[in-house]
Amino acid sequence: MILPIHPIMEQSFAVIDQEIGEHNFSPAEYAIVQRVIHSTADFEFAQLIKFSPEAIASSIKALQQRTPIITDVGMVKQGIAGMVAKTFGNRLIVAVEQASVALPGKTRTETGLIRCFEQFPEAIVVIGNAPTALLALCEQLSVASLQPALVIGAPVGFISVLESKAALAKTSVPQIRVESRKGGSPVAAAILNALLVLGWNREQGY
Repeated sequence: MILPIHPIMEQSFAVIDQEIGEHNFSPAEYAIVQRVIHSTADFEFAQLIKFSPEAIASSIKALQQRTPIITDVGMVKQGIAGMVAKTFGNRLIVAVEQASVALPGKTRTETGLIRCFEQFPEAIVVIGNAPTALLALCEQLSVASLQPALVIGAPVGFISVLESKAALAKTSVPQIRVESRKGGSPVAAAILNALLVLGWNREQGY
């Protein structure tokens, strides 16, 4: 069964369609951009979200295969847990919760993400808060034989944010990236929720 859309969300999507006008996104890319704009009321994301060529197909396949989803922080998990439960029921792992103590010179989120990647190298990784965790992941990717099915790189802020996104852009991993200092847990969650809807509806034949 196709996932229903709440009437208010449907009205909001119609407003977004009207205001965004003509665009060059594929239908799947636009579904993601549309949901991010819905969650932020910020149309600049139409210019900031970047997709690697295989990102959507790779992530949908992984979601349908019930691949684990690693989030950097609990806020991202909270933002996607409802949709995950309605769709594929993927295991949700919060990186910062996997490290009670940080490794020397690293944050707890970095430490937890490294541990998660070692255990689930082909997981979907969703980063909406911690640029240091994204940088740590990119360092691991440079020497890893396996890579994530998708990395959503959407940390927000002023310190190491641009550097972490630039590092992700240089990798070959399937990725959906938010350029600039913008991003955040709601943006990262919106991207993943849109992918869940796309994957679920495709599996249902829509």
